[in-house]
Amino acid sequence: MPQQIPSRIGQLLAEYGIPGAAIGVLHDGEITESAVGVRNVETQEPATPDTIYQCGSMTKTWTALAFLQLVDEGKASLDEPVRSYLPGFAVADPETSARVTPRHLLNHTNGIEELYGDPGEDDDVYERVVTAIADAPQVFPLGHTHGYSLALGYAILARILEVADGKTWDAVMRDRLFDPMGLADTGTRPDLVATQAGTRAATGHLIRSLDEGPFLTPIDYLPRVFGPGGGVTSTVRDVLALAQVLLNAGTAANGRRIASAESVRELMHSRVPVPDPYLFGPEWALGLIVCDWAGQTVYASDGSTIGQSCRLRILPDSDTAIVMLTNGGPRDAFYRRVFNGILTDLGAATIPDLPTPNPALKLEPARYEGVYERPGARFEVSSESGKLSLTNVIDPQRAAMLRKPERMRYDLLPLSDTHFLMPPTDPLEDPQTVALYDFADGTARYLHTNCRVFPRSE
Repeated sequence: MPQQIPSRIGQLLAEYGIPGAAIGVLHDGEITESAVGVRNVETQEPATPDTIYQCGSMTKTWTALAFLQLVDEGKASLDEPVRSYLPGFAVADPETSARVTPRHLLNHTNGIEELYGDPGEDDDVYERVVTAIADAPQVFPLGHTHGYSLALGYAILARILEVADGKTWDAVMRDRLFDPMGLADTGTRPDLVATQAGTRAATGHLIRSLDEGPFLTPIDYLPRVFGPGGGVTSTVRDVLALAQVLLNAGTAANGRRIASAESVRELMHSRVPVPDPYLFGPEWALGLIVCDWAGQTVYASDGSTIGQSCRLRILPDSDTAIVMLTNGGPRDAFYRRVFNGILTDLGAATIPDLPTPNPALKLEPARYEGVYERPGARFEVSSESGKLSLTNVIDPQRAAMLRKPERMRYDLLPLSDTHFLMPPTDPLEDPQTVALYDFADGTARYLHTNCRVFPRSE
Protein backbone atom coordinates (compact mmCIF):
# COMPACT_ATOMS: atom_id res chain seq x y z
CA MET A 1 0.00 0.00 0.00
CA PRO A 2 1.51 3.35 -1.00
CA GLN A 3 2.76 5.34 1.99
CA GLN A 4 0.50 8.31 1.28
CA ILE A 5 -2.69 6.23 1.52
CA PRO A 6 -3.00 6.20 5.36
CA SER A 7 -2.46 9.95 5.63
CA ARG A 8 -4.95 10.51 2.80
CA ILE A 9 -7.57 8.40 4.60
CA GLY A 10 -6.84 10.12 7.90
CA GLN A 11 -7.74 13.44 6.30
CA LEU A 12 -11.07 12.01 5.13
CA LEU A 13 -12.15 10.57 8.49
CA ALA A 14 -13.03 13.93 10.04
CA GLU A 15 -14.69 15.09 6.83
CA TYR A 16 -17.16 12.18 7.04
CA GLY A 17 -17.46 11.85 10.81
CA ILE A 18 -15.93 8.35 10.95
CA PRO A 19 -13.70 7.65 13.98
CA GLY A 20 -11.44 4.96 12.52
CA ALA A 21 -10.77 2.59 9.67
CA ALA A 22 -8.62 -0.43 8.88
CA ILE A 23 -7.68 -1.06 5.24
CA GLY A 24 -6.19 -4.14 3.64
CA VAL A 25 -5.00 -4.68 0.07
CA LEU A 26 -4.28 -8.03 -1.56
CA HIS A 27 -2.39 -7.58 -4.83
CA ASP A 28 -0.53 -10.28 -6.74
CA GLY A 29 -0.57 -12.49 -3.65
CA GLU A 30 0.89 -9.87 -1.29
CA ILE A 31 -1.08 -8.33 1.59
CA THR A 32 -0.53 -4.85 2.98
CA GLU A 33 -2.48 -3.42 5.89
CA SER A 34 -2.94 -0.06 7.53
CA ALA A 35 -5.18 1.59 10.10
CA VAL A 36 -6.09 5.18 10.91
CA GLY A 37 -8.12 6.91 13.60
CA VAL A 38 -9.44 5.46 16.85
CA ARG A 39 -11.44 2.41 17.96
CA ASN A 40 -13.50 4.45 20.41
CA VAL A 41 -13.97 8.22 20.53
CA GLU A 42 -14.27 8.22 24.32
CA THR A 43 -11.17 6.16 25.15
CA GLN A 44 -9.19 7.37 22.11
CA GLU A 45 -7.60 3.92 21.71
CA PRO A 46 -5.96 3.85 18.26
CA ALA A 47 -7.25 1.61 15.50
CA THR A 48 -4.71 -0.98 14.33
CA PRO A 49 -4.66 -3.48 11.46
CA ASP A 50 -5.66 -6.24 13.91
CA THR A 51 -8.67 -4.34 15.29
CA ILE A 52 -11.77 -6.55 15.13
CA TYR A 53 -14.85 -5.06 13.46
CA GLN A 54 -18.42 -6.16 12.88
CA CYS A 55 -18.79 -7.07 9.20
CA GLY A 56 -22.59 -6.99 8.94
CA SER A 57 -24.03 -8.44 5.74
CA MET A 58 -20.63 -9.41 4.38
CA THR A 59 -21.33 -12.45 6.59
CA LYS A 60 -23.60 -13.70 3.80
CA THR A 61 -20.55 -14.46 1.65
CA TRP A 62 -19.11 -16.62 4.45
CA THR A 63 -22.40 -18.48 4.93
CA ALA A 64 -22.74 -19.00 1.17
CA LEU A 65 -19.24 -20.52 1.01
CA ALA A 66 -20.07 -22.91 3.86
CA PHE A 67 -23.26 -23.97 2.07
CA LEU A 68 -21.34 -24.62 -1.16
CA GLN A 69 -19.12 -26.98 0.86
CA LEU A 70 -22.29 -28.89 1.72
CA VAL A 71 -23.06 -29.08 -2.00
CA ASP A 72 -19.52 -30.37 -2.69
CA GLU A 73 -20.12 -33.17 -0.20
CA GLY A 74 -23.37 -34.22 -1.83
CA LYS A 75 -25.33 -33.34 1.32
CA ALA A 76 -27.33 -30.57 -0.36
CA SER A 77 -28.24 -29.22 -3.78
CA LEU A 78 -28.76 -25.64 -4.82
CA ASP A 79 -31.93 -26.56 -6.69
CA GLU A 80 -33.70 -29.09 -4.49
CA PRO A 81 -36.59 -27.66 -2.45
CA VAL A 82 -35.78 -26.49 1.06
CA ARG A 83 -38.34 -29.08 2.19
CA SER A 84 -35.88 -31.79 1.13
CA TYR A 85 -33.72 -30.77 4.10
CA LEU A 86 -36.32 -29.23 6.42
CA PRO A 87 -39.42 -31.42 5.93
CA GLY A 88 -41.73 -29.20 7.98
CA PHE A 89 -40.81 -26.02 6.11
CA ALA A 90 -43.81 -23.85 5.22
CA VAL A 91 -44.74 -20.22 4.63
CA ALA A 92 -48.10 -18.67 3.78
CA ASP A 93 -47.79 -19.26 0.02
CA PRO A 94 -48.16 -22.99 -0.86
CA GLU A 95 -46.10 -22.69 -4.07
CA THR A 96 -43.17 -21.05 -2.25
CA SER A 97 -43.44 -23.60 0.55
CA ALA A 98 -43.07 -26.43 -1.96
CA ARG A 99 -40.64 -24.91 -4.46
CA VAL A 100 -38.26 -22.46 -2.77
CA THR A 101 -34.65 -23.66 -3.04
CA PRO A 102 -31.31 -22.73 -1.50
CA ARG A 103 -30.48 -20.88 -4.72
CA HIS A 104 -33.51 -18.62 -4.20
CA LEU A 105 -32.28 -17.91 -0.67
CA LEU A 106 -28.69 -17.27 -1.72
CA ASN A 107 -29.54 -14.80 -4.49
CA HIS A 108 -32.45 -13.08 -2.72
CA THR A 109 -35.26 -14.11 -5.06
CA ASN A 110 -37.34 -16.04 -2.51
CA GLY A 111 -39.69 -13.12 -1.80
CA ILE A 112 -40.65 -14.23 1.73
CA GLU A 113 -41.45 -11.37 4.11
CA GLU A 114 -39.18 -11.22 7.16
CA LEU A 115 -41.91 -11.81 9.72
CA TYR A 116 -40.32 -14.18 12.22
CA GLY A 117 -41.07 -12.40 15.49
CA ASP A 118 -38.49 -12.58 18.26
CA PRO A 119 -36.76 -15.98 18.09
CA GLY A 120 -34.54 -15.19 21.06
CA GLU A 121 -30.80 -15.45 21.65
CA ASP A 122 -30.39 -19.16 22.37
CA ASP A 123 -28.72 -21.84 20.28
CA ASP A 124 -32.08 -22.88 18.76
CA VAL A 125 -32.64 -19.43 17.24
CA TYR A 126 -32.60 -20.57 13.57
CA GLU A 127 -34.82 -23.56 14.26
CA ARG A 128 -37.27 -21.14 15.87
CA VAL A 129 -37.09 -18.81 12.87
CA VAL A 130 -38.07 -21.61 10.48
CA THR A 131 -41.01 -22.52 12.71
CA ALA A 132 -42.10 -18.89 13.13
CA ILE A 133 -42.52 -18.07 9.41
CA ALA A 134 -45.39 -20.50 8.73
CA ASP A 135 -47.69 -17.50 8.14
CA ALA A 136 -45.13 -15.20 6.49
CA PRO A 137 -46.57 -13.73 3.25
CA GLN A 138 -44.80 -13.06 -0.03
CA VAL A 139 -43.34 -9.65 -0.83
CA PHE A 140 -43.28 -10.83 -4.45
CA PRO A 141 -43.94 -14.18 -6.14
CA LEU A 142 -41.14 -16.73 -5.88
CA GLY A 143 -38.36 -15.91 -8.36
CA HIS A 144 -40.17 -12.86 -9.77
CA THR A 145 -37.55 -10.24 -8.90
CA HIS A 146 -34.58 -9.54 -6.66
CA GLY A 147 -35.26 -8.24 -3.16
CA TYR A 148 -32.56 -8.29 -0.51
CA SER A 149 -33.25 -10.35 2.62
CA LEU A 150 -31.65 -8.85 5.71
CA ALA A 151 -31.82 -11.96 7.89
CA LEU A 152 -34.46 -14.53 6.95
CA GLY A 153 -33.04 -16.14 3.80
CA TYR A 154 -29.66 -16.85 5.33
CA ALA A 155 -31.18 -17.93 8.65
CA ILE A 156 -32.98 -20.68 6.70
CA LEU A 157 -29.69 -21.67 5.04
CA ALA A 158 -28.07 -21.78 8.48
CA ARG A 159 -30.75 -24.16 9.70
CA ILE A 160 -30.06 -26.48 6.75
CA LEU A 161 -26.36 -26.41 7.68
CA GLU A 162 -27.20 -27.15 11.31
CA VAL A 163 -29.35 -30.15 10.44
CA ALA A 164 -26.76 -31.51 8.00
CA ASP A 165 -23.81 -31.15 10.41
CA GLY A 166 -25.62 -31.78 13.69
CA LYS A 167 -24.23 -28.65 15.36
CA THR A 168 -25.01 -24.96 15.72
CA TRP A 169 -24.37 -22.56 12.86
CA ASP A 170 -21.64 -20.92 14.95
CA ALA A 171 -19.85 -24.28 15.28
CA VAL A 172 -20.43 -25.04 11.58
CA MET A 173 -18.67 -21.84 10.56
CA ARG A 174 -15.78 -22.44 12.93
CA ASP A 175 -15.28 -26.06 11.85
CA ARG A 176 -15.88 -25.60 8.13
CA LEU A 177 -14.18 -22.27 7.50
CA PHE A 178 -12.44 -20.37 10.28
CA ASP A 179 -10.28 -23.17 11.72
CA PRO A 180 -9.28 -24.75 8.36
CA MET A 181 -8.34 -21.30 7.04
CA GLY A 182 -6.38 -20.50 10.22
CA LEU A 183 -8.49 -17.46 11.08
CA ALA A 184 -8.08 -16.92 14.80
CA ASP A 185 -9.58 -13.42 14.70
CA THR A 186 -12.87 -14.25 12.96
CA GLY A 187 -16.02 -15.30 14.80
CA THR A 188 -19.80 -15.27 14.73
CA ARG A 189 -20.77 -13.81 18.11
CA PRO A 190 -20.33 -10.02 18.27
CA ASP A 191 -21.64 -10.07 21.83
CA LEU A 192 -18.60 -12.09 22.89
CA VAL A 193 -15.90 -10.17 21.01
CA ALA A 194 -15.29 -7.56 23.69
CA THR A 195 -14.73 -10.32 26.24
CA GLN A 196 -12.55 -12.47 23.99
CA ALA A 197 -10.59 -9.78 22.17
CA GLY A 198 -10.46 -7.12 24.87
CA THR A 199 -9.42 -3.74 23.54
CA ARG A 200 -8.94 -5.05 20.01
CA ALA A 201 -12.70 -4.78 19.40
CA ALA A 202 -13.92 -1.63 17.64
CA THR A 203 -16.86 0.26 19.09
CA GLY A 204 -19.64 1.40 16.74
CA HIS A 205 -20.49 5.08 16.30
CA LEU A 206 -23.36 7.12 14.88
CA ILE A 207 -23.43 10.74 13.80
CA ARG A 208 -26.12 13.40 13.87
CA SER A 209 -24.04 16.33 12.63
CA LEU A 210 -20.44 17.01 11.68
CA ASP A 211 -20.30 19.76 14.31
CA GLU A 212 -21.28 17.33 17.08
CA GLY A 213 -19.15 14.54 15.69
CA PRO A 214 -19.57 10.77 16.16
CA PHE A 215 -21.01 9.30 19.36
CA LEU A 216 -21.13 5.73 20.68
CA THR A 217 -23.95 3.61 19.30
CA PRO A 218 -26.65 2.72 21.83
CA ILE A 219 -26.96 -0.74 20.25
CA ASP A 220 -23.71 -2.65 20.59
CA TYR A 221 -24.54 -5.55 18.24
CA LEU A 222 -27.37 -7.03 16.18
CA PRO A 223 -29.69 -9.71 17.59
CA ARG A 224 -28.51 -13.28 17.09
CA VAL A 225 -31.16 -13.92 14.42
CA PHE A 226 -29.00 -11.79 12.10
CA GLY A 227 -26.00 -14.09 12.64
CA PRO A 228 -25.85 -16.00 9.30
CA GLY A 229 -26.63 -12.82 7.40
CA GLY A 230 -24.75 -10.29 9.51
CA GLY A 231 -22.99 -11.64 12.59
CA VAL A 232 -19.37 -12.24 11.57
CA THR A 233 -16.65 -10.17 13.21
CA SER A 234 -13.18 -10.06 11.66
CA THR A 235 -10.01 -8.18 10.78
CA VAL A 236 -8.85 -6.91 7.41
CA ARG A 237 -6.33 -9.75 7.07
CA ASP A 238 -8.96 -12.41 7.75
CA VAL A 239 -11.42 -10.83 5.32
CA LEU A 240 -8.72 -10.85 2.66
CA ALA A 241 -8.25 -14.57 3.40
CA LEU A 242 -11.86 -15.04 2.25
CA ALA A 243 -11.09 -13.04 -0.90
CA GLN A 244 -8.07 -15.29 -1.55
CA VAL A 245 -10.29 -18.39 -1.50
CA LEU A 246 -12.48 -16.84 -4.20
CA LEU A 247 -9.53 -15.59 -6.27
CA ASN A 248 -7.74 -18.96 -5.94
CA ALA A 249 -10.67 -21.14 -7.09
CA GLY A 250 -11.39 -22.48 -3.60
CA THR A 251 -7.91 -22.83 -2.10
CA ALA A 252 -6.96 -20.85 1.01
CA ALA A 253 -3.66 -19.03 1.49
CA ASN A 254 -2.46 -21.85 3.76
CA GLY A 255 -2.97 -24.36 0.96
CA ARG A 256 -6.15 -25.93 2.33
CA ARG A 257 -8.90 -26.74 -0.17
CA ILE A 258 -11.96 -24.94 1.20
CA ALA A 259 -14.37 -25.50 -1.69
CA SER A 260 -14.17 -27.04 -5.12
CA ALA A 261 -13.29 -24.86 -8.08
CA GLU A 262 -16.68 -25.77 -9.56
CA SER A 263 -18.51 -24.51 -6.47
CA VAL A 264 -16.56 -21.26 -6.42
CA ARG A 265 -17.42 -20.73 -10.10
CA GLU A 266 -21.07 -21.37 -9.27
CA LEU A 267 -20.94 -18.97 -6.34
CA MET A 268 -19.54 -16.21 -8.56
CA HIS A 269 -21.29 -16.91 -11.87
CA SER A 270 -24.84 -17.97 -10.97
CA ARG A 271 -26.51 -14.57 -11.21
CA VAL A 272 -29.84 -12.77 -11.25
CA PRO A 273 -30.44 -9.18 -12.40
CA VAL A 274 -30.77 -6.39 -9.82
CA PRO A 275 -33.60 -3.94 -10.65
CA ASP A 276 -31.48 -0.95 -9.55
CA PRO A 277 -28.12 -1.68 -11.21
CA TYR A 278 -26.36 1.56 -10.37
CA LEU A 279 -25.74 1.84 -6.64
CA PHE A 280 -23.90 -1.48 -6.25
CA GLY A 281 -24.05 -3.58 -9.40
CA PRO A 282 -26.34 -4.99 -12.09
CA GLU A 283 -26.37 -8.61 -10.88
CA TRP A 284 -26.41 -10.70 -7.71
CA ALA A 285 -24.56 -14.00 -7.44
CA LEU A 286 -24.67 -16.55 -4.58
CA GLY A 287 -23.63 -14.32 -1.70
CA LEU A 288 -21.85 -11.68 -3.80
CA ILE A 289 -22.80 -8.52 -5.66
CA VAL A 290 -21.58 -8.46 -9.27
CA CYS A 291 -20.36 -5.02 -10.41
CA ASP A 292 -19.47 -3.71 -13.86
CA TRP A 293 -16.58 -1.26 -13.75
CA ALA A 294 -16.17 -0.03 -17.33
CA GLY A 295 -16.46 -3.56 -18.69
CA GLN A 296 -14.51 -5.30 -15.90
CA THR A 297 -16.37 -7.68 -13.62
CA VAL A 298 -15.78 -6.86 -9.96
CA TYR A 299 -17.32 -8.72 -7.02
CA ALA A 300 -18.53 -6.90 -3.93
CA SER A 301 -19.53 -7.90 -0.43
CA ASP A 302 -20.69 -5.12 1.88
CA GLY A 303 -22.20 -4.90 5.30
CA SER A 304 -23.15 -2.60 8.12
CA THR A 305 -24.42 -2.86 11.66
CA ILE A 306 -25.66 -0.01 13.83
CA GLY A 307 -22.41 1.92 13.86
CA GLN A 308 -19.90 -0.25 11.96
CA SER A 309 -19.43 -1.10 8.29
CA CYS A 310 -17.44 -3.21 5.85
CA ARG A 311 -16.60 -2.91 2.15
CA LEU A 312 -14.87 -5.65 0.15
CA ARG A 313 -14.09 -5.50 -3.56
CA ILE A 314 -12.55 -8.38 -5.50
CA LEU A 315 -11.00 -7.65 -8.92
CA PRO A 316 -10.08 -10.95 -10.60
CA ASP A 317 -8.64 -9.25 -13.71
CA SER A 318 -6.11 -7.41 -11.52
CA ASP A 319 -5.60 -10.23 -8.98
CA THR A 320 -6.57 -7.68 -6.37
CA ALA A 321 -8.89 -7.38 -3.38
CA ILE A 322 -9.45 -4.37 -1.13
CA VAL A 323 -11.26 -4.32 2.19
CA MET A 324 -12.09 -1.45 4.49
CA LEU A 325 -13.61 -1.90 7.95
CA THR A 326 -14.86 1.17 9.83
CA ASN A 327 -16.54 1.99 13.13
CA GLY A 328 -18.79 4.61 11.55
CA GLY A 329 -20.82 5.13 8.42
CA PRO A 330 -21.47 3.55 5.99
CA ARG A 331 -20.76 6.46 3.64
CA ASP A 332 -20.62 5.68 -0.05
CA ALA A 333 -18.67 8.82 -0.90
CA PHE A 334 -15.98 7.97 1.68
CA TYR A 335 -15.60 4.43 0.32
CA ARG A 336 -15.36 5.68 -3.26
CA ARG A 337 -12.65 8.23 -2.47
CA VAL A 338 -10.58 5.78 -0.43
CA PHE A 339 -10.87 2.88 -2.86
CA ASN A 340 -10.39 4.95 -6.01
CA GLY A 341 -7.19 6.41 -4.56
CA ILE A 342 -5.82 2.91 -3.90
CA LEU A 343 -7.03 1.52 -7.23
CA THR A 344 -5.50 4.41 -9.15
CA ASP A 345 -2.15 3.84 -7.44
CA LEU A 346 -2.35 0.16 -8.41
CA GLY A 347 -3.27 0.95 -12.01
CA ALA A 348 -6.53 -0.99 -11.61
CA ALA A 349 -10.08 -0.22 -12.69
CA THR A 350 -11.86 2.37 -10.57
CA ILE A 351 -15.44 2.68 -9.34
CA PRO A 352 -17.73 4.27 -11.95
CA ASP A 353 -19.70 7.37 -11.03
CA LEU A 354 -23.44 7.26 -10.71
CA PRO A 355 -25.19 8.17 -13.98
CA THR A 356 -26.31 11.70 -14.84
CA PRO A 357 -30.05 12.48 -15.03
CA ASN A 358 -31.61 12.98 -18.43
CA PRO A 359 -33.69 16.20 -18.32
CA ALA A 360 -35.08 15.50 -21.80
CA LEU A 361 -37.06 12.49 -20.56
CA LYS A 362 -40.79 13.16 -20.37
CA LEU A 363 -42.49 10.74 -18.00
CA GLU A 364 -46.11 10.21 -16.96
CA PRO A 365 -46.13 10.81 -13.19
CA ALA A 366 -49.29 8.76 -12.69
CA ARG A 367 -47.38 5.58 -13.63
CA TYR A 368 -45.11 6.00 -10.58
CA GLU A 369 -47.22 7.76 -7.94
CA GLY A 370 -48.25 5.68 -4.97
CA VAL A 371 -47.15 4.18 -1.66
CA TYR A 372 -44.56 1.40 -1.56
CA GLU A 373 -44.03 -0.26 1.79
CA ARG A 374 -43.13 -3.19 3.97
CA PRO A 375 -43.17 -3.54 7.74
CA GLY A 376 -40.98 -0.78 9.15
CA ALA A 377 -40.44 1.08 5.86
CA ARG A 378 -42.68 3.32 3.76
CA PHE A 379 -41.98 5.35 0.61
CA GLU A 380 -44.50 7.77 -0.88
CA VAL A 381 -43.98 8.78 -4.52
CA SER A 382 -45.83 11.90 -5.62
CA SER A 383 -45.56 14.63 -8.24
CA GLU A 384 -45.86 18.38 -8.47
CA SER A 385 -45.85 20.28 -11.76
CA GLY A 386 -44.86 17.04 -13.49
CA LYS A 387 -41.80 16.44 -11.30
CA LEU A 388 -41.58 13.32 -9.18
CA SER A 389 -40.46 13.19 -5.57
CA LEU A 390 -40.10 10.51 -2.90
CA THR A 391 -40.94 10.89 0.78
CA ASN A 392 -39.18 8.46 3.08
CA VAL A 393 -41.21 7.83 6.24
CA ILE A 394 -38.63 7.05 8.93
CA ASP A 395 -39.15 4.92 12.01
CA PRO A 396 -39.90 7.38 14.88
CA GLN A 397 -37.35 5.81 17.24
CA ARG A 398 -34.57 6.01 14.65
CA ALA A 399 -35.57 9.54 13.69
CA ALA A 400 -35.43 10.63 17.34
CA MET A 401 -32.05 8.99 17.91
CA LEU A 402 -30.54 10.78 14.90
CA ARG A 403 -32.59 13.96 15.40
CA LYS A 404 -34.09 13.70 11.95
CA PRO A 405 -37.65 14.49 10.85
CA GLU A 406 -39.91 11.47 10.49
CA ARG A 407 -40.67 12.43 6.88
CA MET A 408 -37.86 13.28 4.48
CA ARG A 409 -38.58 14.37 0.90
CA TYR A 410 -36.23 13.84 -2.05
CA ASP A 411 -36.37 14.72 -5.74
CA LEU A 412 -36.48 11.85 -8.22
CA LEU A 413 -34.45 12.81 -11.30
CA PRO A 414 -35.05 10.43 -14.24
CA LEU A 415 -32.21 8.37 -15.66
CA SER A 416 -34.60 6.27 -17.76
CA ASP A 417 -38.28 5.39 -17.65
CA THR A 418 -37.59 3.04 -14.71
CA HIS A 419 -34.53 4.48 -12.94
CA PHE A 420 -34.02 7.66 -10.97
CA LEU A 421 -31.25 9.53 -9.17
CA MET A 422 -32.20 10.74 -5.69
CA PRO A 423 -29.87 13.60 -4.61
CA PRO A 424 -29.24 13.98 -0.87
CA THR A 425 -30.84 16.71 1.22
CA ASP A 426 -28.38 16.43 4.11
CA PRO A 427 -24.55 16.68 4.08
CA LEU A 428 -24.42 13.35 5.97
CA GLU A 429 -26.19 11.53 3.13
CA ASP A 430 -25.00 10.22 -0.24
CA PRO A 431 -26.84 10.22 -3.58
CA GLN A 432 -29.05 7.17 -4.04
CA THR A 433 -30.60 5.51 -7.05
CA VAL A 434 -34.13 4.14 -7.20
CA ALA A 435 -35.92 1.79 -9.59
CA LEU A 436 -39.70 1.98 -10.13
CA TYR A 437 -40.62 -0.93 -12.36
CA ASP A 438 -42.92 -3.78 -13.41
CA PHE A 439 -45.76 -1.95 -15.18
CA ALA A 440 -47.94 -4.99 -15.83
CA ASP A 441 -51.02 -3.07 -14.66
CA GLY A 442 -50.00 0.28 -16.12
CA THR A 443 -48.42 1.55 -12.90
CA ALA A 444 -45.19 0.53 -11.19
CA ARG A 445 -45.69 -2.46 -8.90
CA TYR A 446 -42.33 -2.27 -7.09
CA LEU A 447 -39.80 0.24 -5.79
CA HIS A 448 -36.22 -1.01 -5.47
CA THR A 449 -33.50 0.96 -3.67
CA ASN A 450 -30.37 0.04 -1.72
CA CYS A 451 -30.95 -3.54 -2.94
CA ARG A 452 -34.30 -3.79 -1.12
CA VAL A 453 -37.69 -4.13 -2.79
CA PHE A 454 -41.00 -2.59 -1.70
CA PRO A 455 -44.33 -3.51 -3.31
CA ARG A 456 -47.00 -0.95 -4.08
CA SER A 457 -49.63 -0.86 -1.35
CA GLU A 458 -51.70 2.13 -2.51
